[in-house]
Amino acid sequence: MSAPMVLAEADWQARERAHAERMRAWTGPHQERRARGEKHPVLDFLFTYYSHRPGHLERWQPGPGVVLAGPSARRFLERPAYVETEAGVMLDPAAFTGRRARTAEFVLKLLSATASRSPRLSCFGLHEWAMVYREPADSVRHAQVPLRLGSARTDEVVESMDIRCGHYDAFRFFTAPARPRNTLAPTREAQVELEQPGCLHANMDLFKWAYKLDPFVPAELVGDCFALAADVRELDMRASPYDLSDYGYRPVPIETAEGRASYARAQAGFAERAAPLRARLIGLCRALLADPAKPPEPVPKSLDHGTGNSA
Repeated sequence: MSAPMVLAEADWQARERAHAERMRAWTGPHQERRARGEKHPVLDFLFTYYSHRPGHLERWQPGPGVVLAGPSARRFLERPAYVETEAGVMLDPAAFTGRRARTAEFVLKLLSATASRSPRLSCFGLHEWAMVYREPADSVRHAQVPLRLGSARTDEVVESMDIRCGHYDAFRFFTAPARPRNTLAPTREAQVELEQPGCLHANMDLFKWAYKLDPFVPAELVGDCFALAADVRELDMRASPYDLSDYGYRPVPIETAEGRASYARAQAGFAERAAPLRARLIGLCRALLADPAKPPEPVPKSLDHGTGNSA
């Protein structure tokens, strides 16, 4: 068993404050909108489709193999899976069993397979268009915002281009008429075989895989994955058929050659930005499955304070 890394009270408290402050840039406005009963067609997705609650996103955790020194660390004992040692408080390696181990095994398999492939950059975000194809106006998913080109022209765009969506959790929201137009037929069972690192949803889902391993993932890694998901979501919806100008979003018009080129450039940038995060999650899963008491790799300076979307 590896020797744990001990963090002095001042050090872990500084990391705790920094993480909470960083996440509140998203959680604060979301909670304010929710209190007013306001919906946001772009940002709500980060807290509704993904099930990690804002309070949990703000909450700092050290990850495995780290002892938190000082009297303040005893408050971590109020959370599941923490134990007290002579040096302080840490995650209990014995808590990494059963469901958590199975999750880590699946995440390792999925992310390793995804990382082994070259990015495909030719989908142009048509998955969002396929979700409203030939859909009655009162049934459109984001009914509070209009379609930028109207229903008929939106359908024409879908019919004029090949749809190449390999991500099951996008494909399952396609309208019935759109499903046969997809060149692939993704299923949950084929997820490991189909996911590829150019897919916007696969890169957003790094956030999901990080919090699914909670609390055995350092909060900074969860935060980096969330920041990536937030920026990818913006491109996802800017390239969608919706008119989001009232929310301050400039469209990426994928119905034009210029818009498709802009989308592919931004997509490539996100694939590059996601690669080290995927690698960190792969490394973490391997380490957890080998020795859940092993300290995580040293936390680098955050990779994702800024936006990766240049479209």
